[in-house]
Amino acid sequence: MKKILAAAIALLCVPLPGSDRLTGRMFATRSEVIGRNGMVAASQPLAAQVGVDILKKGGSAVDAAIAVNAALGLMEPSGSGIGGDLFAIVWDSKAGKLYGLNASGPAPAALALAYFREKGIGKMPEKGPLPWTVPGCVAGWFALHDRFGRLPMGKVLAPAIAYAEEGFPLSELIAFYWQRALKIFAGYDNFQKLYAPDGRPPAKGDIFRNPELAATYRILVARGRDAFYRGELAEKIVAYSRKAGGFFSREDFASFQPEWVEPMSVGYRGYDVWELPPNGQGMAVLQMLRLLENFDLRAMGHNSAAYLHALVEAKKIAYEDRARFYADPRFAPFDYAALISPAYARKRLELFNPEHASVSLPAGDPRLEKGDTVYLTVVDKDFNAVSLIQSNYVGFGSGLVPDGLGFCLQDRGALFNLQEADHPNAFAPGKRPFHTIIPGFVTRAGKPVFSFGVMGGDMQPQGHVQILCNIIDFGMNLQEAGDAPRFRHAGSSEPDGSRMADGGTLFLESGIEPEVVRELVRRGHKVGRSASEFGGYQGIWLDWDRRILIGASESRKDGCAIGY
Repeated sequence: MKKILAAAIALLCVPLPGSDRLTGRMFATRSEVIGRNGMVAASQPLAAQVGVDILKKGGSAVDAAIAVNAALGLMEPSGSGIGGDLFAIVWDSKAGKLYGLNASGPAPAALALAYFREKGIGKMPEKGPLPWTVPGCVAGWFALHDRFGRLPMGKVLAPAIAYAEEGFPLSELIAFYWQRALKIFAGYDNFQKLYAPDGRPPAKGDIFRNPELAATYRILVARGRDAFYRGELAEKIVAYSRKAGGFFSREDFASFQPEWVEPMSVGYRGYDVWELPPNGQGMAVLQMLRLLENFDLRAMGHNSAAYLHALVEAKKIAYEDRARFYADPRFAPFDYAALISPAYARKRLELFNPEHASVSLPAGDPRLEKGDTVYLTVVDKDFNAVSLIQSNYVGFGSGLVPDGLGFCLQDRGALFNLQEADHPNAFAPGKRPFHTIIPGFVTRAGKPVFSFGVMGGDMQPQGHVQILCNIIDFGMNLQEAGDAPRFRHAGSSEPDGSRMADGGTLFLESGIEPEVVRELVRRGHKVGRSASEFGGYQGIWLDWDRRILIGASESRKDGCAIGY
C-alpha cells in the first residue's frame, strides 16, 4: 500500500504539458488536413464535400468552387446566394498567371442621389429595395466557367439542385444566424415563407428544402447566364422590383458585365501578397503590410501588447485612406499603386505613436507632393487554385425575396456615401459601391503557395493581416494561424461618410492575456470583449516540394477542409 501511495504522489509531481494536444500549439483546435489530388475549404461541411466530389469527377478548381458556392447559397443563405456579388483570384497553372475577377454589380440607372436628398435620407438603409445593386454572382460563375471550367454547368450545379430538392440538415452556427434573421425580417412575407416554411424558425439538424432555388438553378443550366440578365429570371426580378418600390430596369441587368482585373501585390518578408483593387477593400491589407514590414513583429512576441498595438495602429492608418479613396475606379479614377509604395508607407508611419493609441487620424495623400459573407478556396490536382468570396452583404441582404426564385437580393448599396456628393464613393446611378469582400492569395518566387480568405465585413483586412503574420512572422501552421486569438478594431472612418470617434474600440478574444489587456488600456486603447465577429477563415497551402496540399478551416464557423 505504501508503494502504491508513493507512486501516486510521484505521479502528481511530474510536470504535465500545458496543452490538451500532443502536437501543435495549445490553442490549436485540430490538425491541418493534408491531401494530394485536391483540397476544398469552405464554411459548411456538406458544401465542401460537394466540391471534392466535383474534383473527383474530373472538374477543375473553378468547377468545384462554383459547385461549392451554389451549395452555400442554399445551405448558408445567411451569408451568400445568387442575389449577391462575387470576387475571385484564380491561379492558372498552365498559363502560370494570376487572374482577378470583380463580379460586383452597379446601382440602378433610374435612382439618383437627388432622390435621397428629396426624401431626407442621409444614410443608406440596410433593408428594403433602396440598397439594391445588380447581383453579380451568376455572371461571375459563368465568366469563371467560360475561362477555366472543364465540366458542363449541368454537372457543376447538379449537387446543389439535388440538395435543394431533397433537403439538407442545418448546421449549428448557420441555424443561429438564420433564426436571428427571421426575427429581423419579421414583416417580410416572402422571406418568412421561404426560410420558415413551417411557420417556425428551423433549428440545428432540421431538414430544409428550397425547390424554388432548385428551379432557378435548373433555368441557369438550361439557358445560361442570359436567363438571369436578359431572360425570364431578369423579368421576374424587375417585376418584383416594381411591386416592392425598387428601381431596377431590364437594362440594368442586360448591360451588366463582370470585370477581369489585375490583382495588386506587395512583397512581405520574401512572399508576395495579392489582393484585388477597389471597389473592394483588399488594398487595406497591402497598405497594412507595407507599414508592418518596418517592425520586428517576431521580436515583440505574438499577441503581446506591443504587437497588437502596432497592428491596430497600422489598421487605423490604412482605414483612413480606405474611407477616403476606395471606390469604383470607373467613376473615381485613382492611382492605387501609390497607396502601397514604400515611400508613402514611410510618410504615413509618421502618425504612429509606439506608446499611445491614436484618437483621430487624417487620410493621407499618396502623391506625397501635392468605404456576412462566405469564403471558399479550392485547389485541384494540377495545382490550379481559386480564392473566392461571395456575399449578400448584411446577413441575408435586403430581406426581399423575388417571387418564386428562392433567394434574397443583396443590400450592398448600403455602403454608398449619401453625405458628400464629391466623395469617390458617393452614390451615382450605374456605379458600384465600396465593397468589403476580398479574396487573398500569396505567391513565392513566382509560384502560388497560399490561397486564403477571412469573412466578416470590416474584419476582413484585419483578419488577412493577422493570418499572414501568424504564418510568416511566427511560423504557425495553417490551422494554428486561424485558431490563434484575434483582435478586431471597430470604429474607423468608413466610406459611407462616418468618421472615427475617440479612437474606436479594440475588441479582443478571450485568449489574449489579462496583462496584455491592461497594457493596451494603459496605452489609451478602449478595449471591449465580444463573442463574435472575429471573422471566418479558410486556407490551402500548396507544398511544391512534396506536391501535397495542406488545408485549414475556421474553428469559429461550421466549416471544414477536405482533401483527397
